Amino acid sequence: MKLLLIRHGEPDYATDSLTDIGAREARFLAGRIAPMDIRAYYVSPLGRARLTAAPTLEAAGRQAEVLDWLREFEVPVKRPDTQDTTMIPWDWLPQDWLGDPRFLTPDAWRDNEVFRRGGVGEAYDRIAAAFDALLAEYGYEREGLYYRVRRANTDTLAFFCHLGLSCLLMSHLFNCSPMLLWHYVAMAPSSVTTLVTEERRAGIAIFRATSIGDVSHLRANGAEPSFAARFCEVHGDGTRED
Repeated sequence: MKLLLIRHGEPDYATDSLTDIGAREARFLAGRIAPMDIRAYYVSPLGRARLTAAPTLEAAGRQAEVLDWLREFEVPVKRPDTQDTTMIPWDWLPQDWLGDPRFLTPDAWRDNEVFRRGGVGEAYDRIAAAFDALLAEYGYEREGLYYRVRRANTDTLAFFCHLGLSCLLMSHLFNCSPMLLWHYVAMAPSSVTTLVTEERRAGIAIFRATSIGDVSHLRANGAEPSFAARFCEVHGDGTRED
C-alpha cells in the first residue's frame, strides 16, 4: 500500500485560500498526480487544501471524500515565550522545546505541562485513531507498534492536507514524538510525501518514507518552491524569523 501526503499550495491564511503562486502550484501538481492510479482521494475540509485538490480531481475526473480529521492540527496552547497568546502546538523556539527532553521520546512528549493543559495528547490520539480506522478499511490493522496485514494490496491513497497534520500522521506511523517531525522537517507547499508499506514477513507491515516533501512537479515547470513552512537560514537575512 502507498500513501501520498500532499500539502496544500502556498496559502493565504487570512482567507483560507491560495495565493496566485499557490494556485499555479496546484495546477503543476495536477499534472503529476492526476495520471496516477489512485484508489481513493481524501481531502481536508479547509479551503486551501480543497482548492489545491480541485485541479487534480478535475483532471482525473474524480471526487474526494472530505475528512474532518485531516484539517490542520491547531489545538491552541500558550507557548512558553508567548504566555499571553495562544498558538498552534507545534511552533516552539528550539531553546524552549529542546529544553524538555521528554519531547524527544515516543510517549513522554505528551507529558509536557503546556501540552497537558492544552489536551494536545488527547487530540493527537483522536486523529491517530481515525487514521488507523481508515487504514484498517484497506486491510492494515494497527497492532501495537506495527500493522497486521489482513488484506495485502498495492493501492495508492492520496491525502490533500497540511504540514502539521502530515507530520502528526508520520510520527504515528514511525512511532516517534511528533515534535521531531514538526521541527526537523519542512515540506514546501504542494509537496508530496510518499509512504510505502514493507511486509518483510507475511502479515506484519510498517510504513516507510521513500520521499519527503518532494517538489519535482515544480522543478519540472521551472518554478521554485515557496518559502512557507521555513524560517530564516541566517538570522537577519530578511526572511521569516518567528
